[in-house]
Amino acid sequence: MVSKSPGRRLKAQQTRNRMLEAAMSLFVEYGYGATTIDSIAREAKVAVQTIYFSFGSKQQILKELIDVHIAGDEDPVPTLERPQVVEALEAEDPRQQLRLQVHLTRVIYERVGPLLEVLRNAATTSGDGAELWEANKRQRQVVQRRFVESLVAKKALREGLSVERAVDISYVLLGPELFHLLVTERGWTPEEWEQWVYEGHCHHLTGAQE
Repeated sequence: MVSKSPGRRLKAQQTRNRMLEAAMSLFVEYGYGATTIDSIAREAKVAVQTIYFSFGSKQQILKELIDVHIAGDEDPVPTLERPQVVEALEAEDPRQQLRLQVHLTRVIYERVGPLLEVLRNAATTSGDGAELWEANKRQRQVVQRRFVESLVAKKALREGLSVERAVDISYVLLGPELFHLLVTERGWTPEEWEQWVYEGHCHHLTGAQE
């Protein structure tokens, strides 16, 4: 098989990016249900068959958008192995760990928050995307557990607080649902959300006042 030339590969990637950008714009503006493969193709100025050939389904387009925007790039590096996450986990001061963790979450939600809300609405209203939404929730729980375990290793977890309860608290405070409610619906700035969630973590997880 003859491989594609660099020029053809670049053009193919540009077309793929254009389709993803079109899908994101339509998902956020009109919602998952109202966005069709046909409308994505029209917005991206490509054939419908090109969409199906590149992604297979509308749900796969949404999944790829979320994956890329959570990571901030297309590198296949697991969340817990990314440099910013490792830096937070390795912070000697528990409050610095929490500060870095909450800040990183804010940066991610500023990129992907609208898409996660699209996915949540699709999962709860039509059931389409429910499996993807549940997978996202499980992944977030895994990440929060790793951060809580790091606090335990630092002997910083609040006395009498179980790991399970700490994971639940962090999962709720750092959930995209709360970010959407406070920032999008109630008009908080992302910085205000970050400071409030950080203070909540300090109080509820470590017992410290910030």
